[in-house]
Amino acid sequence: MRRIHESSFAVVLLTLFLIASRAPARAQVRNAQSPEALEAAARYAAADIRVMTPGVVYNAGLLDLAAAYTKETGKKVAITLVGMGGIVKAVKTANPPADVIMLPFELMSTLSLDGGVVAGSFMPLGRSEMGLAVPAGAPHPDISTVEKLANVLRGAKAVMRSNPAGGSMVARVIEDKVIKRPEFAGVISPVSTQGEGGQALARGEGDMAIQAICEILPYKQIELVAPLPRELAAWIDMSTAVSARAMHRSDALAFIKYLLRPESTVWKTKGLERFN
Repeated sequence: MRRIHESSFAVVLLTLFLIASRAPARAQVRNAQSPEALEAAARYAAADIRVMTPGVVYNAGLLDLAAAYTKETGKKVAITLVGMGGIVKAVKTANPPADVIMLPFELMSTLSLDGGVVAGSFMPLGRSEMGLAVPAGAPHPDISTVEKLANVLRGAKAVMRSNPAGGSMVARVIEDKVIKRPEFAGVISPVSTQGEGGQALARGEGDMAIQAICEILPYKQIELVAPLPRELAAWIDMSTAVSARAMHRSDALAFIKYLLRPESTVWKTKGLERFN
């Protein structure tokens, strides 16, 4: 049994790495038939549980929990990362279909009303809050109120953020809940031309960034100052469900129950606040 679990563990890690390693669009097309791409697709198709998720859950401990589940049960879990702008369409059309899906609450509610999830499987997952990041070692300013945050941001040379034109819900929340508010008039906040705002700051662009906390913590070059003030409501509430197109419904539901165990501390340490 130990050998089976170790083998499955290796499979899930390799599958996660191959599927989650996203190249630019042109490179994806060029390498679509590469041996690595074909192997990744085969592993995804053969998995016991297929999961489709946006980055705010992917980066918040999902990989660790999937690997632990495979080690405990021998069930191979494959995870595909899909941008928020295209994930609803992918849930409905991707082949092979995902078994477990992760979506913002409002999108999952609409999908559920349309019959897109298995009845009784739609469950709240957690809250992904936006936070302020600075380069590692830089002072951490006080941003405990909207007024203090606005003063800090106006004093920055450039506050990096993600580009909402790409369909990112994180980028839209940052723009609508922060940048467009009158309190933040005068803040210089360019959008990243490559990746998220946190990634841009990690590359040395700008001197601050606003980003989902789970997308700040993975980078050693930057540090989280604090979540944004709660008055801004700058967060995304996430949920999970078994897709109506799922081919492994029992396994999918068991995996969701594992993810939602109250004793799990992985989510919080990676930047997702579980709902009580």
